[in-house]
Order: sequence, then C-alpha cells, then structure tokens
Amino acid sequence: MITKPDITPELESQPEQSLENSSQNSHGHKPRERKDIASGELRDPGDMLRLGFGPDGQVVADIYGKLPGRGAWIEASREAVEKAIKTGAFARAAKRKAIVADNFADTIQAGLSARVLGMLGMAKRAGQLESGFENVRSCARSGEVGVRIEASDGQPDGRSKIRVVVKAIAKELEVPMPTLIGCFTSTELGQVVGRDNMVHACVHKGKMAKAITQEIERLSGFRALLPDDWPDREHESITTPVIEAEIEAEISSDIGGGI
Repeated sequence: MITKPDITPELESQPEQSLENSSQNSHGHKPRERKDIASGELRDPGDMLRLGFGPDGQVVADIYGKLPGRGAWIEASREAVEKAIKTGAFARAAKRKAIVADNFADTIQAGLSARVLGMLGMAKRAGQLESGFENVRSCARSGEVGVRIEASDGQPDGRSKIRVVVKAIAKELEVPMPTLIGCFTSTELGQVVGRDNMVHACVHKGKMAKAITQEIERLSGFRALLPDDWPDREHESITTPVIEAEIEAEISSDIGGGI
C-alpha cells in the first residue's frame, strides 16, 4: 500500500472531501470540470475518481480526496477503469510508466464501500441515522428519509412495507424517491451501529444525506446497489400497477388521516 509520504510532491491542488457536497468548494461554487482520462471528456468531478501516482508509477485510487501529488481523473465506473487499462490511459496521464494492479477495479469498489459504510457511521454518531423497522417507517411517514438502507439479506416483507410508505409520501409530496442502498449485508450494516446486525435504516434529509448519496452514486459504478436475487427488485426501481394500488391505499389510510 502506498502512503501519503510515498506520493510525489503536490502539483495540483485537491480539496479534501467532507460531509458537504464534495463537488462544491467551501464557498458553495461548483469547481471546474476535470478531464476523464478514459474518454477524454470534461466531467463534473463529483461523479469522478481522482487518481494518484506513486514514485514507482503505481496507480492509487484517491477515495478520500486527500493524497498529494499530480493527480488524474476518471469516471467513477468499472467500465471506465477497464477502458483506461486497455488503452494505456494511466501511463499517458502520469507521463511515465504506470503500474495498475490486476484487481484495481475491485480495490476501488472495496474502498468506496468502506467509504459509504464509514459515512453511515458518521451519520449515526451525528444523530442523523434511524435504524429498526418502526423507526424507519416513522421517518418515512414524516417525509424525512434522505437515504434509505435495506440489508441485502433482509426479508422482502418488511422491506415492502417500508417501500410502500416511502412511495406514498413521495407521490403525495411530488418529490423523487430517496436513494436506496441494498448492497450491504445485515452484518456489515450492524457494524455501523455497534450491533450484530441491522436490516432497516435511513438517513434524515440534509447535507449528510446528500453527501452520502454522492458517494453511493460513485459506488454504483462498480457494484449493483440492489441484489439481483431480490424478488421485489423491480418494485424498488419502478412503480408497477400492483404497487400503485398499494400506494393509493397507503395514502388513504395514512396521509388522509394525518401522519
């Protein structure tokens, strides 16, 4: 592993990421676009990854945006990384030999996963994370879900009941559905709150939820956020006629009677 002292001297300024929207600077202004080394296109750095280069040419994913040195930028996706490897884009960006680990995309996926879990832990410590079926459903009924979390190995029944409430509120308030994370196991999520497991959770709307959403979007370029084996997977993505009927019932029973 390359540590900070091993990275070449700072040649390009790079602000640290924080719980604020990391695609903005401290004054709230959107930073200049960065060139994607895989496609050559200019993109918003918020949906990209910064890369660092060690003295021996080793390519390092700067997950936390803190490594010094002359960096390069790439779209946050497995496809972009694989394309950059095939076309020699890393060496061109470094302007010298570049060493890319065989499992580089998997390493990035692991790093982004750890980043998201770490941010959920920060949300917990800040009092912004709710866990447990009743707490999450209550938060959903109040329209305060900024990010929704469901364990990949959770049962579809409880997940469905929360989903119906979330969709009902989104429909009533005419707002987008909150981002859903379903790629972590109950054991992985439990570690966030210091328990053996956690199945249902959510982060309250606000800056923290927005920052986590941005990291989730980057992670989605490397792993599916929803498991393929979820029997209700399609219902989490679109509103089917059956779910529409459930939403109407939820609106009549909960919203009509006051939440």
